Amino acid sequence: MATRKGVSPTVNLNLNVRGLKQSATLAINEKSAQLMREGKQVFRFGLGQSPFPVPQPVVDELRANAHQKDYLPVRGLRTLRDTVAAYHRRMHGIERSGDDVLIGPGSKELMFVLQLVYYGDLVIPTPSWVSYAPQARIVGRQIYWVPTQPENDWRLMPDELDRVCHDDPSRPRIVILNYPSNPTGDTYTTDELKALAKVAKKYKVILLSDEIYGELHHRGQHVSIARYYPEGTIISGGLSKWCGAGGWRLGTFTFPHTLRWLLEAMATVASETYTSTSAPIQYAAIRAFEGGTEMESYLAHSRRVLRHLGRHVWRGLRDAGAAVSEPVGGFYLFPDFSPLRERLARHGITNSTQLCERMLDETGVATLPGADFGRPPAELTLRLAYVDFDGARALSAAQQIPLDQELDRTFLELYCPNVTQATAAMSHWLKKMK
Repeated sequence: MATRKGVSPTVNLNLNVRGLKQSATLAINEKSAQLMREGKQVFRFGLGQSPFPVPQPVVDELRANAHQKDYLPVRGLRTLRDTVAAYHRRMHGIERSGDDVLIGPGSKELMFVLQLVYYGDLVIPTPSWVSYAPQARIVGRQIYWVPTQPENDWRLMPDELDRVCHDDPSRPRIVILNYPSNPTGDTYTTDELKALAKVAKKYKVILLSDEIYGELHHRGQHVSIARYYPEGTIISGGLSKWCGAGGWRLGTFTFPHTLRWLLEAMATVASETYTSTSAPIQYAAIRAFEGGTEMESYLAHSRRVLRHLGRHVWRGLRDAGAAVSEPVGGFYLFPDFSPLRERLARHGITNSTQLCERMLDETGVATLPGADFGRPPAELTLRLAYVDFDGARALSAAQQIPLDQELDRTFLELYCPNVTQATAAMSHWLKKMK
């Protein structure tokens, strides 16, 4: 395109894309890497990436199938889809078949395609993962935020969902439910899931249950809401969090029979966009979803490391004056520094962005502001991911200690030093502000 010297061509962006920024979690990861290249010490609590290695049996399967080069079916390798269905029957007591499963290059891509093909509003409890709302905006869907309350540990309550749906009960909606939660590390009780399922069924909403952290429930006690609302729940999962394989990009959607038409519509779009998911990755994923003794040992010790480490960070922030709930799954915390508002304001910190920027500059701890997760900018919340440690080394050490024994502070300081040092740095920084 020819232009006069010094004059830029007009760039006509789709109005749904204009003003969007790079994903906050990816941006903080790149910023942290840049600061480290400049020689600065950075504790990388921004990007929520599993610190643990991919289990060896799954790596072996990838190696054995590196020669697989053909395009696979759009919906995914049949054996993998059957295995995912069997996994949900085994783990969650949910009767599904391979025909109910769709494989994609990450659950994030599948979420985007779902919103593209289904004409309905997106209902998002806040705080929520950073990409739900931008995806809806790109597609042009109406977004309804449902603010949750700290006294409920930021969980969506049934009456809150009912209020959203009550005035227009027949309106098509997708309701996002993510648990264990990114960004809070919390999860739902069985009674809460039953009550939410009752409301969802009442209004016939499509419930997208993002259970990508389900296997990282710290006690191994995750329960899928699809047990209580089977006809309207899509279970979103994948390999990124519990299998340490974020960069492999493999996600799964498991549908009820009643939503087969929606699966077929998504597969049609997939055929014209990403075509299919990487063949070697799909073959390796079969081994991951098959489970077995080695996989169960890997998960049990991963959960134990995260449980003890999460409690360590939680105690440090709580004792420094933050309001924060104890994590029960995943590897996140969502502390609220409102109890320290007056103290922070005296130092020029009045919103979550300022809080994160100052914390990074003065302690080296990289976090994300609550505003990136749908919370009011003036709210003094932030999300941190306590994953800055050598997961392979910590996992190997934990496997030498019987599961019924605690991982004490000495273990955490030895095998997760960046996390314990960052916790101490944040605590000291907060306490010295008078």
